[in-house]
Amino acid sequence: MISHIDHIVLTVADIERSVDFYVRVLRMEPVTFAGGRRALKFGNQKLNLQTLGQEPRNHAAVGSGDLCLITRWPLADVMAHLAAQGVPLLEGPVAKSGACGPIESVYFNDPDGNLVEVSVYPGAAAA
Repeated sequence: MISHIDHIVLTVADIERSVDFYVRVLRMEPVTFAGGRRALKFGNQKLNLQTLGQEPRNHAAVGSGDLCLITRWPLADVMAHLAAQGVPLLEGPVAKSGACGPIESVYFNDPDGNLVEVSVYPGAAAA
């Protein structure tokens, strides 16, 4: 029935601060849609951003997100890039289980405390 995720919504305190973080740290593409809403595009997916109370249909809280994003970069390169951007690692690299099998992951927080996991499938990293 379901083929893939189209978008995920993160609730943040400051949308432009989050846009800056995800563009700078994870090299996502900033997008404006639907009368000024903000999002971050990567591959065939996007992260929509909202402030607390902007969407009354959900019960989101600032900083309650937990994302796992797949990279083709070697994790050593990801960790070096995070360090260069001043983003401290919480954990990793560690072995985890992804949707398609084993992955290696590093963890850090975005400015709102959302947990971000960047992972690579063994053999998929481009040198």
